[in-house]
Amino acid sequence: MGPIDLFLHLFNFVTPALSVAIVVTAFARFLVPNRGLAHTYIVQAAINFVSCSLVLLVGLVFFGRDGKMVTYAAMVLVSATSHWVMARSWKA
Repeated sequence: MGPIDLFLHLFNFVTPALSVAIVVTAFARFLVPNRGLAHTYIVQAAINFVSCSLVLLVGLVFFGRDGKMVTYAAMVLVSATSHWVMARSWKA
């Protein structure tokens, strides 16, 4: 496998994490009232992207293959939870 193929495989592996991170960050501004978030959009998306990528990696190791719906559901749950923690929603 050449370097271009390796890049394309890795990019296609993390694309769902990137998509979920951007969508959750974009819609959180409309769904969560202004609670004085200390992080910018880019920092929030980066934190969500890293957490979603780790979930995808754990799903790949646990199931032995990627693309399982359970992994995607866990990724959405972890992304929502990390955004909930960043917004300090437990203090509402």
